[in-house]
Amino acid sequence: MIDFRRVPDLWRRCDVVVRDAPFGLLLAVVSLIPALYGKGTQVGDLPVRPLDALALVVIALECLPLAVRRRWPAVCLALVTLGFVLDQIRAYHVFASNAMTVALISTGAHLERYRRATVILLSMAYVPLAVALDRLGATEKVEGYVVFYLTLVLAWGIGAWMRSTRAAETERRRHIAEATRAAERTRIARELHDVVTHHVTAMVVQAEAARYLTAAPDRLDAALSAVTDTGRRAIADLRHLLDLLNPDHHTDVKMPSVAELQTLVEQTRQAGQPVEFAEEGTPPESGGSAELVAYRVVQESLTNALKYAHGSATAVRVRYGKEIIVEVSTDGSGSRAGSPGGSGRGLAGLRDRVDALGGEFDAGRRADGGFVVRARIPAGSPS
Repeated sequence: MIDFRRVPDLWRRCDVVVRDAPFGLLLAVVSLIPALYGKGTQVGDLPVRPLDALALVVIALECLPLAVRRRWPAVCLALVTLGFVLDQIRAYHVFASNAMTVALISTGAHLERYRRATVILLSMAYVPLAVALDRLGATEKVEGYVVFYLTLVLAWGIGAWMRSTRAAETERRRHIAEATRAAERTRIARELHDVVTHHVTAMVVQAEAARYLTAAPDRLDAALSAVTDTGRRAIADLRHLLDLLNPDHHTDVKMPSVAELQTLVEQTRQAGQPVEFAEEGTPPESGGSAELVAYRVVQESLTNALKYAHGSATAVRVRYGKEIIVEVSTDGSGSRAGSPGGSGRGLAGLRDRVDALGGEFDAGRRADGGFVVRARIPAGSPS
């Protein structure tokens, strides 16, 4: 049984010549209907002549080339023009002569090369046609020829407008695709930065501290175990991130949320950073992006504390409501010895994340030499 729902899709998959051919064939058949004799385009107003064998050739020349009007527009226009000239000189005025307008529109829309030369050549060819019709006894006045020429120019102009519109749409889609790819690259870079930098910074700090614990085997073993645990968490987070970025991965990937802030704080403490953590209010039932951004703000802030203020007293305060308010501060009493340098994209990325949700972000030094990061992230109604 034929599945008619698939017919449109199968038709779209056909070659463009196959899809364009029916119109030309239909026009040819319609031109043979007796009631439409002499109903075609007329230039010169010569008396209509009855159809003969040559008229069938003329109809074929005017209609059948329309099948290639998009594949080979120049060929289509040349053949249709030849048929049109014969039609006017022989005064058949068959309905198929209307194909001239279709051919001009299609050529104006799809011809890629020698467009100007084509226009000039057709314009020059129109003059001998007018002269030939006049010598055959045409009663058309000069202004009539001018009006018809302007009609042909209008048909070409419509095709040219369609071409420019199509080109503009193609360019717009290209820009959208480029912007989408750039945004995706930026998103991937941010996620990689947030995941990798935090864990690697903690590992470097822990490993640096372990160098000074060779005389205390128990503490050295604990420090190395912390490095191992951090590395395992980094691998697990990277796997989750790769799952998220894989378009063929259909399993829901759980992204970090404010519910995991306590775990994040404990990991930072294990890296040797004293952190005070306080929460107010109740996290929203479905904060979505707001929860992820809040988590990233705390994560990046703690990473920077490890880098630039290792050992400093650090305070993390989060308040929930219609907005998630995050504040992370250090007192500036620590050191950055042994910590990896930063690229500066972390805070910039946080600002972009918060701004994208319509929030506010601020980061800067405190008067006492410390550093504070504040973010206000809209999150909807509290639960």
